[in-house]
Amino acid sequence: MSFEDVPKMPTGVMLGENLDLLSVSELEQRVRDLESEIQRVKAAIASKQASKNAAEAFFRT
Repeated sequence: MSFEDVPKMPTGVMLGENLDLLSVSELEQRVRDLESEIQRVKAAIASKQASKNAAEAFFRT
């Protein structure tokens, strides 16, 4: 078996993934990663909402 044959671990968080094999520190890191992603998504929502509101205000006049 060569190095290329070793299955690669998926990067990032996979929703619904079995958590039984993860250590406490891995679970804590997962929580930090998810919280960071939540903040990133909320910022994107706020940006899109601001653009939508600006467009609606422009076309109302």
